[in-house]
Amino acid sequence: MTAQPGDERMWTARLRRRAVDTLPPEKLLPDRQPAYVASWIYVFGVATLAALIVVLASGGVLALFGPQWYHTSTAGRFVNSLHLWSVELFFFAMVVHMWGKFFMAAWRGRRAMTWITGAIAFLGSIATAFTGYVLQSNFDSQWISTQAKDGLNSVGVGAWFNVLNYGQMLMFHIALLPAVLGVIVVWHVLLVRRQGVAPPYATDAEILDTAPQADPTTPTAPEGVPTEEVPS
Repeated sequence: MTAQPGDERMWTARLRRRAVDTLPPEKLLPDRQPAYVASWIYVFGVATLAALIVVLASGGVLALFGPQWYHTSTAGRFVNSLHLWSVELFFFAMVVHMWGKFFMAAWRGRRAMTWITGAIAFLGSIATAFTGYVLQSNFDSQWISTQAKDGLNSVGVGAWFNVLNYGQMLMFHIALLPAVLGVIVVWHVLLVRRQGVAPPYATDAEILDTAPQADPTTPTAPEGVPTEEVPS
């Protein structure tokens, strides 16, 4: 469809240009990635997202059928266990991912906000998991909630976050916290796509190879991390 003269001043055109400039399609869905991305440390970020999808899907099924179903029926207990173990896998992969990015200094190259959103997502996940534990409708949830009550009251948040209020914890767990966590995770992924993953530290061989040589007869140092690209 051919744009008419003057359309570039319309708010839709300006918004579209701003969106494309901020999140170019070739960065959101790249065809190739740097060779150093082919490492196991980068797999844990994807594993975290995959586990989160299973958590949300299984949690939606549990919310649809209710506690009577997932505490008494065979299928309900299976989905309940699937939800629990996907949460365990989610936290395991996320902790490994965060420690890996910490030791790789993934905030380099103006990527501080990427690191900050990931850390906030981790803290939000802890709050979401905690509200899930107090919703188990068993003795474990009673013990967890009563033990947590005094601690939360001591820091002054008990009036807004009452762990003994089952209805409030339910809404926190299935509505408010997952929505906030979802926005932060999407923001984090978009930042990763826009800025790319942080490259590894330069090796001694790379530093020597790129340093100016005073004597042209000096032998070249061995190659370091490959810089070619591989398919996504």
